[in-house]
Amino acid sequence: MMESQRHSFHLVDPSPWPISGSLGALAITVGGVMYMHSFQGGATLLSLGLILILYTMFVWWRDVLRESTLEGHHTKAVQLGPRYGSILFIVSEVMFLFALFRASSHSSLAPTVEIGGIWPPKGIGVLDPREIPFLNTPILPSSGAAVTWAHHALLAGKEKRAVYALVATVFLALVFTGFQGMEYYQAPSTISDSIYGSTFFSATGFHGFHVIIGTIFLIICGIRQYLGHLTKEHHVGFEAAAWYWHFVDVVRLFPFVSIYWWGGI
Repeated sequence: MMESQRHSFHLVDPSPWPISGSLGALAITVGGVMYMHSFQGGATLLSLGLILILYTMFVWWRDVLRESTLEGHHTKAVQLGPRYGSILFIVSEVMFLFALFRASSHSSLAPTVEIGGIWPPKGIGVLDPREIPFLNTPILPSSGAAVTWAHHALLAGKEKRAVYALVATVFLALVFTGFQGMEYYQAPSTISDSIYGSTFFSATGFHGFHVIIGTIFLIICGIRQYLGHLTKEHHVGFEAAAWYWHFVDVVRLFPFVSIYWWGGI
């Protein structure tokens, strides 16, 4: 089939996964609303939707990996699509987190009379930014250096070094997540404590969620690198993971300055 093809693009075969993904998203939406309003069967429908979405993600990406790694359909022209898509996705995530940080800045720079005209609001306990937050902040940029090491090792054809660098990156990511969990456990406030709690836990929580997603992304890349799927000529998935991880580690500097430091000093 590849010999008779006269163009460099991949015409994909019919797939059931877009339909199953749509049904899963519908089940999550309806089930989530039912669950939040205490309707009978809401939790069951929500769980089924999550299972269907996770299954769809697994089998769809399995097909993409087979098409690119084993069947050789991802030519240079085809690789442009995932690259552009990854960049646009990261840009959308930047806008999402910017909105959360903007909400915090809006409330902290001009505190309203309803919260006493001060920031943090009177009676709200805050974390000391010189303790766990300060310790945790350099960890993500360090992991960004490790993933860059992995990329350079891959480009140089040193597969084992790339695996070691990815292991170091994942280790630092797990340390960061563990420290953030400890931070939440020791936090003197909750998400329901005034506008401070809402903005603090929303912004830092969603950033932590992005760290977890990026960690899973890097673990999968590490497994693929160990299995020999990635080469110096063909590693679009790893590039997307590295870009995403650099986005995550750079973004960490913003909540430290605008939320931890400004709200805790």
